[in-house]
Amino acid sequence: MSSARQMAMSGSHDMLGVVSSRSKLRGALRRTGLEILGWTLVVVGIAALVLPGPGLLTLFAGIVVLSQQYTWAERQVEPVKRRAYQAAREGVKTWPRIAFSALSAFVVMGVGVVWGLHPPAPSWWPIDERWWLVGGWATASSIIAGGVIALVLLGYSVRRFRGEDPEAVDQEARVDDAPANRSVENEAERSSP
Repeated sequence: MSSARQMAMSGSHDMLGVVSSRSKLRGALRRTGLEILGWTLVVVGIAALVLPGPGLLTLFAGIVVLSQQYTWAERQVEPVKRRAYQAAREGVKTWPRIAFSALSAFVVMGVGVVWGLHPPAPSWWPIDERWWLVGGWATASSIIAGGVIALVLLGYSVRRFRGEDPEAVDQEARVDDAPANRSVENEAERSSP
């Protein structure tokens, strides 16, 4: 074999090694990014269950992202999705609930605007003034974004769930639960002698 051909072959081999290591690096970065995004959404979703914000929907988004990496998360997607949709459905069941949710979102956005304008600390503020409304517009914009997201999700919930036939919703829930029930029954049949 000629030396030029050997060099070309060894060069292509090195090239494949580089491509392979780049591919592995890209895969590792993707997995790490999905992991960070998924766990961040889960933590924010859990916090939003008790704080203003779309807690179940954010938690659901985190579990969907993690389901690409973990089998346990994949098994949780459907139950969490059902609970999130049920909460959204309940949230828009009556007009007072819708009005209160919209008003709450606007209040959150108003707090964000005040936070960004950074008024002077009131006289009752017990610590140094530099700790009054920390973060400026960066924090304010995230608060405002939370209010906007709440309004968007409220609008989605109203369009999707308002005026649904309750019997159709019950039937949908039974159909969604049927595969899970069948798999439990099938396991019971297989384990019995």
